Amino acid sequence: MTFFQSLSAAGFAATAISYGPGRMGFGLFVPQFTQAFSMSPATVGLVSSTGFAGFFLGLLVAQVFLNRRGPEFPVLTGLAAAAIGTAIVALAPNVPVLATGVFLAASSAGFAWTPFNDAVHRKIRDVDRATALSEISTGTSVGIAGAGAVALAMVVLGVHWRACWGVFAAASALAFLGNWAALRHVEKSPEPGPDNGWRDVLHRAALPLFAIAFVYGITSAVYISFAADRFAQGGVPGLPAGAAPSLVFIFYGIFGLVGLLTGWVRDAIGLTWLLRALLLAAAGSLALAAVLPGSWSGLVASAGLQGINVMMTSAVLAFWSERLFPSFPSLGFTAALLATATGSVIGPAIAGLVSGGIGPGAMFYGTAAIPLATALVLQARVVVERPAVAAA
Repeated sequence: MTFFQSLSAAGFAATAISYGPGRMGFGLFVPQFTQAFSMSPATVGLVSSTGFAGFFLGLLVAQVFLNRRGPEFPVLTGLAAAAIGTAIVALAPNVPVLATGVFLAASSAGFAWTPFNDAVHRKIRDVDRATALSEISTGTSVGIAGAGAVALAMVVLGVHWRACWGVFAAASALAFLGNWAALRHVEKSPEPGPDNGWRDVLHRAALPLFAIAFVYGITSAVYISFAADRFAQGGVPGLPAGAAPSLVFIFYGIFGLVGLLTGWVRDAIGLTWLLRALLLAAAGSLALAAVLPGSWSGLVASAGLQGINVMMTSAVLAFWSERLFPSFPSLGFTAALLATATGSVIGPAIAGLVSGGIGPGAMFYGTAAIPLATALVLQARVVVERPAVAAA
């Protein structure tokens, strides 16, 4: 088996687990957790923010592990965290234990993606790298849709939510074994890291990248945390009780496959207009959750727009950071994702308080205003795609 085949398959499995049940699983099962643990909206927001704090920490630690040990160690650490975290959730007797499991499971998303940029860059021919990275990123959409399918099976077959999380733990363990087999022959990069470390990515030209990433973190995390329960409470006609959350994430993942066309769309309309369109998609998705929580059209359109926004914005952050920091693409991408993670920690915590105090509709409208305002103020002159050192 070639490195192209093994790394593509391993990365697909790693992102499917870490960004499916790992990063999205808590939001998918909020209705069940709320009932089992008597959680208020504020508590839901706090636990969700705890998970995204794990994502933030995972990104930081993964970069250190990558520089010192190569890609195998951070990826396997992340998948081990996913397996242990999902198992803890499956057995959780109370909210603190649940939050611990969510923290570990979500940290896998920080550990398990960026190291593959390094492995692909060094082990796969230039002509095949874009294809390999696309296949790896596709695991995100498939993992989210797969997690939604497991949740739908829970409703249709009458399976307990704890059994679903047991399935997630078993799948994480299998992904761990597959990645161990694929990555054990990928050594640490012989090239030294950037001379000044994190200071190398702190350029004025990169501020729009980090601002977009921060807004993306807020909006995507609020949606992940609260949209499934919003549609469950809305009562979509013809759906069995409890089926709405799973369908939200299934449509989210399916529409997210449009992310594979990100490069083509960017070439057609330019990066600035692509960013504006994605910000408007995020705003529209959140507004639809506010105004049409009890309709099929609202569910499909809201979940679909959010899936497109999340997957295409993820791709934008990857290639935009690479163009700004071509000498250290992994560190640049990690910096962008740290901005995303910061927004993801802050967003749900505040949204939970607003939802509990004013109502979920107002919370979704308020969150939608953030990407809408960003789209209105975004100027083409600040969206730089040449190396940041040259642009500074």
